[in-house]
Amino acid sequence: MRTLWVAAFTLLAGSAVVPAYEPPAANPLSSILSRGEQPLHQYRAFRRMHATSDNGKYEAWLEAWTELKDGRFSYEIVSERGSDVARGKVLRPMLAREQEVVNNGDGRKSELTDDNYEFTEAGRDGDGARVVQIKPRRQDAMLVDGRAVLNDGGDLLRVEGKLSKNPSFWTSLVNIVRRYARIGGVRVPVATETTAKVKFVGSAQLEVLYDYQSINDRPVGLTEQRSAMPSRIAGR
Repeated sequence: MRTLWVAAFTLLAGSAVVPAYEPPAANPLSSILSRGEQPLHQYRAFRRMHATSDNGKYEAWLEAWTELKDGRFSYEIVSERGSDVARGKVLRPMLAREQEVVNNGDGRKSELTDDNYEFTEAGRDGDGARVVQIKPRRQDAMLVDGRAVLNDGGDLLRVEGKLSKNPSFWTSLVNIVRRYARIGGVRVPVATETTAKVKFVGSAQLEVLYDYQSINDRPVGLTEQRSAMPSRIAGR
């Protein structure tokens, strides 16, 4: 049973921080996502990861320095505690999987491009934010069937929905919310929240928070980062 929980999250690493892109003209997000966009080619970030299951048996925390440089992703774990199963079978494998995806050049398979998604304008949500429906062109555990939410200034706030394909027979109802902020003119993810239903285990949750030390070789101050983040993230 210990191995069942692993599949809920390890395939999500392909949706982590990868180099930015210029969306093609056919993409309805093009004029928005490319507005003032600077390609992301380097970052160093402190990542805090927390995984838990509703039954309380598996809960763990892991903190690591992560870095993208010259198209290569690397990480260094600095602290971890909690369940040996959650740390050894979920959190560490997630970082290893992200390294594999990025360094093999597969990161673009999860990006908001015409190769991966169909896009449909969907008006405004209850908060008045602009909504674009995103529909995966294929069933893939790295793609999200849901929507992209943007603010009035045209910046991407979050991508939310369910995975278009369950990572395994044991895992279903995998929902993800990925939150973004523009720091130093570069759009980067600042938090990811994932829930999944795992057979014989129940519901499991994963939260990942990113604190950037540098972006595109430019130091990022704490005040600058906190001011750019959503209020619900900045206070943590």
